[in-house]
Amino acid sequence: MRRLIGPAAGIVLLLATDGCYSLQPLPPETKIEVGSVFAFDITDAGRVALGGVMGPEIAQIEGRVAGVANEEFDIAVTRVGLLRGGEQVWKGERIHVMSEYVSRRYQRQFSKGRTVVASTVGAAVVVYLVTRSILGAGTGDLGKTPSDTAHSQRRPARP
Repeated sequence: MRRLIGPAAGIVLLLATDGCYSLQPLPPETKIEVGSVFAFDITDAGRVALGGVMGPEIAQIEGRVAGVANEEFDIAVTRVGLLRGGEQVWKGERIHVMSEYVSRRYQRQFSKGRTVVASTVGAAVVVYLVTRSILGAGTGDLGKTPSDTAHSQRRPARP
């Protein structure tokens, strides 16, 4: 049973932490804070300007803002949303984005509703795994004890 509790707890933690945040739209005049996670919708001009570095079909860039200076954002990119759906995962590579290339801004914020749903699903998974472990795994006939030696069959070798 202990072997199941560790992975089950990991699943609950993963679901809870992933479900806790969502991207919320911000008004254009909102100040971008260094160190916070933001997402930026990219304009057509931005796609052209950033296409050589990031690819021609970028729709949205998400990452931690490393700096803001002269209407330019320095972003440690973690995800790129593509125009035709799908996304690319990045590992914090830094990109400079001019504010004129951004059509809309989003900030990653705590979401109570998503956290409740994710925690409920995680708890249900743990309960399911623990109850299956307690009920047994089908060990067979408990009244019959196995012998100390294995049964072997001898067959004559063919000439």
